[in-house]
Amino acid sequence: MLEFELLKTDPASHARRGRLRLNHGLVETPIFMPVGTYGTVKGVTPTSLEAMGAQIILGNTFHLWMRPGLDVMAAFGGLHQFEKWNKPILTDSGGFQVWSLGEMRKISEEGVKFSSPVNGDKLFLTPEISMQIQTVLNSDIVMQFDECTPYISVEPKTKGQLTTELEARSSMELSLRWAKRCQAEFVRLQNPNALFGIVQGGMFEHLREQSLGELVEMNFPGYAIGGVSVGEPKDEMLRIMAHTPHRLPAHKPRYLMGVGTPEDLVEGVAQGVDMFDCVMPTRNARNGTLFTRYGDLKIRNARHKTDPQPLDETCTCYACAGTSGLAYADGGREGFSRAYLHHLDRCAEMLGPMLASIHNLHYYLNLMSEVRAALDAGSFSAFVTQFKADRQRGV
Repeated sequence: MLEFELLKTDPASHARRGRLRLNHGLVETPIFMPVGTYGTVKGVTPTSLEAMGAQIILGNTFHLWMRPGLDVMAAFGGLHQFEKWNKPILTDSGGFQVWSLGEMRKISEEGVKFSSPVNGDKLFLTPEISMQIQTVLNSDIVMQFDECTPYISVEPKTKGQLTTELEARSSMELSLRWAKRCQAEFVRLQNPNALFGIVQGGMFEHLREQSLGELVEMNFPGYAIGGVSVGEPKDEMLRIMAHTPHRLPAHKPRYLMGVGTPEDLVEGVAQGVDMFDCVMPTRNARNGTLFTRYGDLKIRNARHKTDPQPLDETCTCYACAGTSGLAYADGGREGFSRAYLHHLDRCAEMLGPMLASIHNLHYYLNLMSEVRAALDAGSFSAFVTQFKADRQRGV
């Protein structure tokens, strides 16, 4: 089940405000979706996710198929009960993970053969099997099985070279044929959730338009833009982001896969994207990079050793403002100092990346909340101007 209501559009851009109803609840868009690869968002409890405003999270079909396996998933009635998350979940199809295996996988018309990265077992993933796995996971949004077109070719004869138009076309057309098989299997399984198609075509706009047109004819409940943030230069990604999203049906949700920085999210909203996901908030947190309203902060830098400031003076997350999310009347905070977080990082204490992950995810989710508020108020253009000025100010 999926219902999408378009609430408001921005007259100066392609930005839009919407509401998505799924089997496990409502999602206000534009939205950022935290990534929970193995059935958990790394270092963050479900309670913390809810407290910071997460409305929908991701699970990873490929990895959950490997571990704990479908027998365990089926025994718990799906991923929601297994990981104790009672809001919507989106699962990817496994296509990106197959792409990332490089020469370790063999792609054919039928599907992909590869060795399990867990125990070396010979495995075969097809569009039908991807739909069967995601049906057992009971995710609210199921993604079609596709081939993620690389920016740099991994084929033996052209390895290391830019993917050619011919290679991108062949990959895109294979994904279209797989989309039809996914749709047929999804219907056969009587899956009560929603299946999204994925637009491919590499860095070639005309291939993107062909992919988009054929997927729209298949009448999916929603659509994603795939094959970006796969090693291409930023200007190439922005070119595809400016081309594709607003060409998708206005009455259905649009999802940009695997993107990206705060600036990418705001630009994506301006180009008509409703949904985003990226590992960047948690991955960067574990590596000591924090996102703030006033730019990025490297907590490992020695200048933070004695700094009493919070990560972000405007942030109300647990790391910055403590349990109440409020500052004291005298200007003090209940949260933790940069000096303390620097100390935790230097000592490799587990609490360090946990607090950093909480902060980064809160920042991303709050950014999307502010975007929605600006769209509601009709002030999105002014918001974008202030956002850019703030981010360039520096910490």
